[in-house]
Amino acid sequence: MINSLTRINELAHKQRNGALTAAEKEEQQALRKEYLREIRGQVLSTFSGLSIVDPEGNDVTPEKLRLEQKKLREDEARNADI
Repeated sequence: MINSLTRINELAHKQRNGALTAAEKEEQQALRKEYLREIRGQVLSTFSGLSIVDPEGNDVTPEKLRLEQKKLREDEARNADI
């Protein structure tokens, strides 16, 4: 579970039941951006390990996805060397 989700929900509940302070509105926006960044990272991570195979067993992964996967592997290798 994403850690910031609990606080996002608390602020949303408070917003529905009354007004948020300016500081809480800023916190809410920052938490929402962080949440979206984490979700996008999870989706990219899932897709990076994906390959598509047709019913005959042929790998038909789109070239764009293959290039992204290659780029991610290269980035991981560079980061591992650091």
